[in-house]
Amino acid sequence: QVQLVESGGGLVQAGGSLRLSCAASGFTFSNYARGWFRQAPGKEREFVAAIRWSVGNTYYADSVKGRFTISRDNAKNTGYLQMNSLKPEDTAVYYCAADLNYPPPVYGADYWGEGTLVTVSS
Repeated sequence: QVQLVESGGGLVQAGGSLRLSCAASGFTFSNYARGWFRQAPGKEREFVAAIRWSVGNTYYADSVKGRFTISRDNAKNTGYLQMNSLKPEDTAVYYCAADLNYPPPVYGADYWGEGTLVTVSS
C-alpha cells in the first residue's frame, strides 16, 4: 500500500523556521516528482515546491522562493521542505504529493499525504 506521511508541522513565530518531512512507503518514487502544496483556510490549494526525485531538479512558487528549500533523502525515501523566514501568510495545511508529472499537478496527483498543519503567529 502506497503511503505518504507528512510530519514536522506546528506553531512557530514569524521569522522562525520549520522542517517538514514526507516519508514514502509501499513504493519507490525514483520515476516520480515529489511536490509540496498548501491550503490555507478558505483558500484554494496552491503549489509550493517540487523536486524531480531522480536528478534533484527543484522548482518553487514565487511566494516561497529564497525562503523554502525542498530536498530528498533517497536512502530514506523521504522528502523535506525546509521553511525559513516564515510569515503569517504561510499558515496552512501542507501536503506532499507524488506524480509522474513535474511539477505534480495541484489537483489530481497520483499520491497524496494527509497533511500537516503549519501555523505562523505574528
